[in-house]
Formats: sequence, structure tokens, C-alpha cells
Amino acid sequence: MTFVAEKPTGTKREIFHDLALQAQGLFRGERDPIANAANLSSLIFTSLDDLNWSGFYFLKGGVLVLGPFQGRPACVRIDMGKGVCGTAAAKRETLIVKDVNRFPGHIACDVASQSEIVVPLVKGGNVIGVLDIDAPVTGRFDAEDRNGLEHLAQLWLDASDI
Repeated sequence: MTFVAEKPTGTKREIFHDLALQAQGLFRGERDPIANAANLSSLIFTSLDDLNWSGFYFLKGGVLVLGPFQGRPACVRIDMGKGVCGTAAAKRETLIVKDVNRFPGHIACDVASQSEIVVPLVKGGNVIGVLDIDAPVTGRFDAEDRNGLEHLAQLWLDASDI
């Protein structure tokens, strides 16, 4: 299957609607969580403006371990409750950090990152990881990003055998 998509345009709501349709197309007939995570991280990274990292961390042995991503090399392991990713996973809630330099205990995997949004991945009541998106500008993420990325994360959860 060949998949070529143009970068979506419009309002954030319209862009995330288009991304959801593209993600569903990418996931169609594929249940492997790693393959689907790789495609989703790429779709997000190449479709949204002002990003410098998009990817997954998966919970293994009580630690978040780096999964498929797009961007510069990243931290490989993050303890639960540490940094933005570990805090979002421990709290089971999406965190939007407008300025990572003001987040207590922020882990600077890429010094270019200035803002971040992390969506916990919860299936069957269990945290299985997080979807992490970074931007090189402060204040990049808002409620529209939260809604859109939470929906994309849920599509990934539903499409993948975890």
C-alpha cells in the first residue's frame, strides 16, 4: 500500500479531523502497536507546524522506555513521576506545558524544546505509555491540540493489539 498525503490546512480542529482520517487509513488492516506508533509519530511530526519531536514512550518494568519517534535522539528511559512524560503517565492526565523551563523536574532531552504536550496511553485501566510532542517555541499547545492528540492516541489504542 502506498500512502501519500498532503499537509492538512485549515483550523486546528479541521487539521486534527484530517489527521484522524489519515491515521485510520494508516491503521486499517494493521494491529501491530509498534508499526502503528511509528506511522502515527511520523504523521503528527510531518503534519503539524512548529514541532521538533513526536513520539511514544512505553511502560516497561515501571519505567517509560523510548518507542517510535520522529526528531532528534531522545532520552531512552524516564522514571514514572519524573519529567513531563513521567508525570503525565503517573497522573493519567494530559499535560500541556507552555514553558518546559518552568516545569519542576523537566528532563531536557533536546534543549531546543520549549513547550510540550504529553498524552497518557491507558488501555483496560492500565497505563501502557505516553504520546509525547515537543515544540521549539513556548506556548505552542492549547486545548485544541489536547483534544486532537487525545483523539489520535485513542485511535492508536483502538487499532493496536496491546
